[in-house]
Amino acid sequence: MPLRSRLLLILIAVLVQAQISYARVEIAPCKNSYTPQQQIELGKKAAQQVYAQMPVLPDSSPVTKYIQKLGHKLASHAPGYKWPYNFHVVNVAEINAFALPGGTIFVNLGTIQAASSEAQLAGVMAHEISHVVLQHSVCNAAKEQKVGLIAGLGQLAAGVLLGGAVGQIAQQGIGLTAGLGFLKMSRGAEKEADLLGVGILYDAGYDPHGMTQFFETIQSKYGEGGAQFLSDHPNPGNRSEYVDKEIATFVPRKHYVTTTAAFTKIKKKVAGMHAYTAREVSSGVWKKQSPNETVGSGVNQPAGASGNVDLNTSGDWKTFRGNGFSIEVPGSWQAYGNESAAMLAPSGGIARSPDGGAGNVVYGMLTDVYQPQGRMTPAAAFDALISNIAQDNPGLRPGSQTNVTANGVAGRSVECDIPAANNGKGEHDWIVAFPENSGALRYFVFVAPSPDFERLRLAFTKILQSVQLR
Repeated sequence: MPLRSRLLLILIAVLVQAQISYARVEIAPCKNSYTPQQQIELGKKAAQQVYAQMPVLPDSSPVTKYIQKLGHKLASHAPGYKWPYNFHVVNVAEINAFALPGGTIFVNLGTIQAASSEAQLAGVMAHEISHVVLQHSVCNAAKEQKVGLIAGLGQLAAGVLLGGAVGQIAQQGIGLTAGLGFLKMSRGAEKEADLLGVGILYDAGYDPHGMTQFFETIQSKYGEGGAQFLSDHPNPGNRSEYVDKEIATFVPRKHYVTTTAAFTKIKKKVAGMHAYTAREVSSGVWKKQSPNETVGSGVNQPAGASGNVDLNTSGDWKTFRGNGFSIEVPGSWQAYGNESAAMLAPSGGIARSPDGGAGNVVYGMLTDVYQPQGRMTPAAAFDALISNIAQDNPGLRPGSQTNVTANGVAGRSVECDIPAANNGKGEHDWIVAFPENSGALRYFVFVAPSPDFERLRLAFTKILQSVQLR
């Protein structure tokens, strides 16, 4: 065969090989009705609940800085919409990681401790980035709107800022290890995140086999579903097989990154750190202790703790009209939410989430409707409301219930304390509810840190006495 012909055949072979190599999987985000900005806002509110319920390491922690650097390296190779990715570390021993809508990703300390190479850790994170790209949690959330409206004070405060269906989604909360509700993935979503994630891993220069290596490691150690990660991220089946087939479409490289000096350094550091168990997180002990200084003193600090809250209520008041009710509030207070679920607070009275968004009410009030399950008397419905709030706010201590009347309408009232809130300064909540004709309760929650509640009691009482139900 002439030399020219042989060269032509070689060129054709190279071109064919190139086409085969780049025939990578293409997966479109799941269909949903939420705009990117709505998803970002939902993620911000959900992130605030993670900070309220779980021990998150401060951004100043060397471990967090390492995870952020690794995360941004991987995210730079993520396809699709350019989400504002941010990464944090949860000081929990269970092997897990989870992605919130809009790009906020949390990695448990136990996951870092369990990974034997940076490629393995990067594989987990690329998997979570893929859930964001494919918008899996938002699509799951759209299916979870059967959840009741009330899921605790913090969840309500997170949800009312968005209002409507998105607010209802946010109110579901995160749970102990973020394994509940819209964060619990289907096997189909897991397979998609695997296939897209392994491509991100490869594009970032890592050994793409690191992803399946880590999954196989935790499955062999804990068994199917034995680790929190496998419970929240069920194995689609034949994981290694379909991931290896996808890897076969990549152009082979002579060198892959398996581990780095930075990973080795962090592994030594995390080996000596105490990671809280699920029981310790549930008990709230992490709010009182800071082993090895792994939990920053200001991580869960509310905006009001800095003393910049305007507690002056002596000026003009204004009318806030809601769905079936109206109230008078100080003229300087700001309102968030919608006509059914709203939060009203003075300047500085809303805690800021880690990424700067609005979070829980620290000083002020919130109102919404509670729909009990089945037919109940108003007294029984009020008991159920308090029970739901206490269930989702560990440490809540309700006092004795009393009767209350506002403009001729009889209701029930109870004052509660949460001693561990506000970094141990405590929170005092005054919960009042009035029955509606539908059997639901229109309730109001007046909130302030325990040392400051009495300074606002007169204003709270004036608001309550102004309640007009229609």
